[in-house]
This record gives sequence, C-alpha cells and structure tokens, in this order.
Amino acid sequence: MAEKDDKNEKNVPGKFYVDSSCIDCDLCRESAPDFFARDDDEGVSYVKKQPGTDDEVATCTEALEGCPVQAIGDDGE
Repeated sequence: MAEKDDKNEKNVPGKFYVDSSCIDCDLCRESAPDFFARDDDEGVSYVKKQPGTDDEVATCTEALEGCPVQAIGDDGE
C-alpha cells in the first residue's frame, strides 16, 4: 500500500500520488499516460496531472489497481 508520507516530490497536489516504492515498471504510464510521467533522473513514476472527470478517475484507479508494488495511492491532498 502506498505511503502518503513517502510521496515522490514531483507529484502534483491532489488525490493520487506515487510513493518511493515505485519500481519503474511503466504500467501506470502505459495505462494512464495523461496522468503519470517518468522522472528520468530517479527512474520512477509520478503523477503529473490529477484527474478531473469520473472517467479520468477511473483511468487512474485502473493504474493504481494494476501497480505490482502498490506504489500508487489515492488518499492524497
């Protein structure tokens, strides 16, 4: 489960976030490329844009549920 206190600093503020347990598998960036990006310096993903519609939330939730290490959280602020 993603840790809110261990968020990647590049995450934009909002509900979804990626924490430091990301293994750079690319799944979130493939399934929700409008919302997740890669930090090339650190080799991890981060949330570049928060969803605004129900469909966008569903897309981000799908990425969260598919994350093999549970590095994506949905309890951000």
